[in-house]
Amino acid sequence: MDITMMNESILVCVYYGPNGERLIKRGCKIANMMKAPLYILTIDPKPFDELDAEKIFYIEKWKEYANSHSTAQFIMKDNESRPVTKIIAEVAREKDITQIILGQTAQSRWEQITKGSIVNALVREIPFVDLHIISVSRYIRDGEGMYRNGTRAYLIKEDQHYRLSFNHEKDTEFEGIFFKEVDTDFDNGIFRFMKDAETLQVLVDDGIVTELKNVEIDTALGLEDTDE
Repeated sequence: MDITMMNESILVCVYYGPNGERLIKRGCKIANMMKAPLYILTIDPKPFDELDAEKIFYIEKWKEYANSHSTAQFIMKDNESRPVTKIIAEVAREKDITQIILGQTAQSRWEQITKGSIVNALVREIPFVDLHIISVSRYIRDGEGMYRNGTRAYLIKEDQHYRLSFNHEKDTEFEGIFFKEVDTDFDNGIFRFMKDAETLQVLVDDGIVTELKNVEIDTALGLEDTDE
C-alpha cells in the first residue's frame, strides 16, 4: 500500500443549511478513496445551549453522518469569538489534516469565500494543507423544482393528515425545517424532521402533509455529484 495514502487526513467545514450534507458526502468519498480519517467541523459564536432548533437539527444530522462512517469524527466549536480561519487552522494542526473541504456559496456566512478571504487566510495559516472549494447552491432542489432556505416549522395532526404551522402549538407532533418552493404563494415544499431517531423528508402541499412518506434524500436535496 502507498504510504502517502495512509498519511492523508480530511477535514470538512460545514455551516447550517442543506449544503453541509453535500460537502460531507464529498468528504466521505475522498476519505474512502484514500482510506483516511474524516473530521467534520462546524463553528458557532454562540454557546451550544443557546442554539435554536434549526441549528441543532443540522448538528444532529452531521453527527449521524460521522457515526455512519467508521473513521469519522464530528467536531463542534461553540462559543467562539475568534476568526473562523484561526479555528480551522488550529483543528488542522491538532488532527494533522492534509486536505480541507469548504463550500463556496453566493453569500457565505463564513466571510466572503467567493472573494477568497478565507482561502487566502488559510493558505497563510496552514500552507501545507490542500484546499478543496466545492460549489454549492443556497437552495435545495429536486428534479421538479427549487426550494428556499429552510424555516423552522411544526406538524399538527388533524384527522387523517398533518397541518403545517410556523408556531409551536399544544398539539404539535413534529418539529423540523420547512423548505418552501420558489415562486409560489402557497406553502408547498418539503418538511424535514426527526422521527424515531430517523431523518425524514415529506412533501407539503398547500400546508398539508397527507402521509409521512420519506422523499429520497439525494432527490429532494439535489445531492448528486454532478460536478465531477
